[in-house]
Amino acid sequence: MSRPFPFSPLKVLSLALAVLVALPVLAVGINLFAAGTGDTWGHLMATVLPEYVANSVWLCLGVGIGVAAMGTGAAWLVALNDFPGRRVAEWALLLPMAMPAYVLAYAYTDFLQFVGPVQTGLRESFGWHKGDYWFPEVRSLGGAIVLFSCVLYPYVYLLVRTAFLERAGGMIEAARALGLNPWQGFWRVSIPLARPAIAAGMALALMETLADYGTVAYFAVQTFTTGIYRAWFSLGDRVAAAQLAAALLGFVALLILLERISRGRARYHDNTGRRRATRQVLTGGNALLAQIGCAIPVMIGFLLPALLLLRLALGEAGEESVGFAERFVVLARNSFVLAALAAALAALLALLLGFAARDGRRLAVLANRVVGLGYAVPGSVIAVGVLIPVTRLDHWLAALWQQLTGANPGLILTGGIAALVYAYLARFLAIALQTVEAGLARITPSMEAAAQSLGSSPGETLRRVHLPLMRGSLLTAALLVFVDVMKELPATLVMRPFNFDTLATQTFTLAADERLAEASTAALAIVVVGLLPIILLARQISAGRSQVSSC
Repeated sequence: MSRPFPFSPLKVLSLALAVLVALPVLAVGINLFAAGTGDTWGHLMATVLPEYVANSVWLCLGVGIGVAAMGTGAAWLVALNDFPGRRVAEWALLLPMAMPAYVLAYAYTDFLQFVGPVQTGLRESFGWHKGDYWFPEVRSLGGAIVLFSCVLYPYVYLLVRTAFLERAGGMIEAARALGLNPWQGFWRVSIPLARPAIAAGMALALMETLADYGTVAYFAVQTFTTGIYRAWFSLGDRVAAAQLAAALLGFVALLILLERISRGRARYHDNTGRRRATRQVLTGGNALLAQIGCAIPVMIGFLLPALLLLRLALGEAGEESVGFAERFVVLARNSFVLAALAAALAALLALLLGFAARDGRRLAVLANRVVGLGYAVPGSVIAVGVLIPVTRLDHWLAALWQQLTGANPGLILTGGIAALVYAYLARFLAIALQTVEAGLARITPSMEAAAQSLGSSPGETLRRVHLPLMRGSLLTAALLVFVDVMKELPATLVMRPFNFDTLATQTFTLAADERLAEASTAALAIVVVGLLPIILLARQISAGRSQVSSC
């Protein structure tokens, strides 16, 4: 039987999209050994580059340990143990994913700084003065590690929880039958079984850490991301910025390589029919410890900062905030327009890409894999990689237009939001593509064959067969991209048009000016939007629990 649709214009489209997504990375790579406008790179190497490397390494090491410990421990508690409140903890542990790290940083800085309520309360309670006591500095490398760990541990939690639930339940029960207590079983059986999932979750969390700009800039922790922003805007050297972006991309590639190596060496086969392990019932003190262990990450990573932001926002409400309320409407509109446009385009392009690769031909599949690499590239790298070629194209188009009409149109692409939306698509199209591919996998090839036998073209099959069946997956893909665009800070800071701000950039700008109360309203809006995919994940967890119960 011949494969359906052996040739289609969609194949050409998928290849073109793969080239466009890869273009920012290629632009960064080409400038790696280019000569800059001055000796900026030599100056960076002699002064701050060693600090960038050291801080990035320590940040990755600390966050890796933190997310692995918190995520694996939480997953083990809810997947392999039963205690009062476990079902609530199962989805509540996802809530910190709705809190961007830079928002968490602003909330805790206001809470823990010298004039904040914690230290003020200590001084009033004990009669202390400045210098009479020691208090940890939140705006430091250690503070950044703790905050990143509290926000990013759900990456490990989600993957490890699935691994505990679906892999070799019989092995865990055999360990219990051999007399291993829960703690021994955790270290000797559960951890080795989940090691590939732990490595994959750590890699995702560390890529998000390296891509962050708001937190490290606010905490004055010099990393590659802050260096890229400084080289581009403060020093005005795009080549130096591209070279720093290439170095950051090398860090990300190293993380991916280490994760692949870890996954490749671990092989576990389940011969028990995917039978799930019976949960260990915890009572008394053990149940209380489990409840506390699940409550602490949720409290630190979501509930407390959300309450702090709400307190700041309510304290800022009044006549003095009317001007900002009007400004907030503009910011929300800008964020919504960018996010909605990027989400709609991402869902549409993901559908076309997924449909083009349905026949399994290598070229189309390879194009989708190239598109999928975009999410692994930090937003700052994407921004630099987009600006370099698009700026040159902008100048060429402006010169051509002026030559033809005699009028100078200005910057057509970078002067508006077109280049920014392109950067969002290069960064987040992979999320939409993965969601759409999962939905397409549920459509049987016989449906396409039937449409082909009735004389339908690929476009008609896509419109009349796939679109009605893919409505839910497309909405989910668009929602995920929408939320990520709303939270995206580095690319938006670098590429936004003049006098064009979003909720994310305004939050960062106000926080950098120590106007945390004014920043809280925009930050809360970002958090509320970030809750939408968490609700979807919570519903999936509840649905999966119901299916298990009915078996």
